[in-house]
Amino acid sequence: MNKTINYDKLLEEFKTVLKDNSLKFTIQREVILETLYNSDEHLTPEALLSLIQSNNPDFNTGIATIYRTLTLLEDSNMVTSLSFGASGKKYELGMKEHHDHMICTKCNTIIEFVDDDIEKRQHIIADEAGFKLLDHSMQMYGICKNCQ
Repeated sequence: MNKTINYDKLLEEFKTVLKDNSLKFTIQREVILETLYNSDEHLTPEALLSLIQSNNPDFNTGIATIYRTLTLLEDSNMVTSLSFGASGKKYELGMKEHHDHMICTKCNTIIEFVDDDIEKRQHIIADEAGFKLLDHSMQMYGICKNCQ
């Protein structure tokens, strides 16, 4: 998916969120944001930490910092998450163009898709009900091609 915001603008927004929450800007927090920005995957906190460590072997950050930063980013709508019940959440940058998800219930593969007809239909349904649609999230669950 294409990113709809450049990294410098994203970083400035992140610095504002930190300041608004009386938190310091740290290199650890920036590396978390940058890694999410550069990833096209949906990452668990543990996978995010592993990716950071593999890309920056000498870099020191812990899983608690990852969790706290992801919570802050999610609370400020900079990242979104998909819940996998007992398996936890997977995160992605929230600044990407709108898309929906198909999730395999066997291997947890996530397939992103955009369908203009579905998008239009959702707005029609909301309008017909007198409902002001602000946002939506669509997740379809099934079995992917590889697991069938």
